[in-house]
Amino acid sequence: MAKYKQIARQFIDDIEAGKLSAGVKMPSLRRLANQQSISMTTAVSCYQELEALGWLVARPQAGFFVSARSQNLRQPDWQGFTSKVAKPRVQAHRSQVPDGPLGRAQLAIDDSTLQLVNKSLRAAIRQTSALFGDYPARQGEPVLRQVLAEHFTQNGLLLKAEELVITHGCMDAVRRALEVCTQPGDSVAISSPCYDGLLDLLSVLGLQIVELPSLKEGIDLAQLEAHLQQGTVQAGLFCTSHMNPQGITMSVEQKQRLARLAADYKTPMIEDDIYLELSHQTQMPLPASYYDQSGYMLWCGSVSKTLSASLRVGWCRPGRYRQAFIERSFGVSTILQFALADFIDKGDYAKHMKRVRYQLQQQKQHYLAYLTQHLPPSSRITAPDGGLVLWLQIPGLDPQKLIKLAQGAQLDIRVGQLFTASQRYQDCLRLNMGWPLDQNLKQQLDRLMAIMGHSVHC
Repeated sequence: MAKYKQIARQFIDDIEAGKLSAGVKMPSLRRLANQQSISMTTAVSCYQELEALGWLVARPQAGFFVSARSQNLRQPDWQGFTSKVAKPRVQAHRSQVPDGPLGRAQLAIDDSTLQLVNKSLRAAIRQTSALFGDYPARQGEPVLRQVLAEHFTQNGLLLKAEELVITHGCMDAVRRALEVCTQPGDSVAISSPCYDGLLDLLSVLGLQIVELPSLKEGIDLAQLEAHLQQGTVQAGLFCTSHMNPQGITMSVEQKQRLARLAADYKTPMIEDDIYLELSHQTQMPLPASYYDQSGYMLWCGSVSKTLSASLRVGWCRPGRYRQAFIERSFGVSTILQFALADFIDKGDYAKHMKRVRYQLQQQKQHYLAYLTQHLPPSSRITAPDGGLVLWLQIPGLDPQKLIKLAQGAQLDIRVGQLFTASQRYQDCLRLNMGWPLDQNLKQQLDRLMAIMGHSVHC
């Protein structure tokens, strides 16, 4: 075992033994190197390993601190089941309360970022005055495709501008990808639980689904391959990094295998990667599409979760389906495309994402600390390494009673039943952690904990 891994293992043992508690500041890199008689490179590798595993969090200008994982959070049970073809049903478990900060998976945007976006919008209006009477380019403006390609290439995902098609957000990209890859009546493999918006979309398009069980390292790809062998699945639709709602990120091995399955069975796999850049670590993971050599992976993303949902600007790298995808495109607002291109090109987007990753890292610790203190003792909570949501499992929860009480308390919540076409996840709940846990949010959580006490059967 490498030296840095040996030292990391010692720290993990100390954390699990309670010798190092949540929030404790770790020795500086230089002090660690001196204490252990190792090089600075080895010290950096040790802390990066602990950060990647979720044991430490890095705070800019402050150092490394023990994360809330040391509170011995119990992770939700990911129960296996035999997947089969089913029909997505219209969801009847949504609260009638307007979208709120606990229910909707959304990031809080600070005023400084908003001012910079407004500045880019004003610049875009000046830049596009000569194009005011023209329709937008069907594939998307070259200037935006180019800066997006450069942005992701700098983060390890090699892209070319001509590979991308600009869309009206990620959901539009996924919808068009499904339309070019499937026909009504086809079956699409998805993870379980699965974002309810995708379930709604699949239903609207007249598609059937095959829910695959979640695993700690991703999803049950063995069952996916069995369905591919049997010909019962015509496409796949997966969020592979920081999944909504369960928070899992597929391991590198899983992502590689997903790309191989797409190639081996010549079956399109649509990758909904809207949360890719919302890693709580310093570096975003690579998507499954990174390993695609066949063109059967269709990679979709947008700035709806990282910057602004109201911009409605996304993209797709459709692979071998590029021409068919473009033929279904009618263009996206030229002004918005130029504005986003300006925001990214000036470096404002990269700076914004650096702040966001740090903020989410801290907010996750705050939410976990609150929930572990106030939830019933038998509850289980995810501690995801990215994304905007936490997945709670509360044995004995009565979801219908909780919904009714939440509506009376004017709380927006999302119960587990929303994220499946089956009867699973009755005792589960998804919470957004994209907003700072200020006094207003604490009051909402206090109300939620109070009504939850009346919604759990002992």
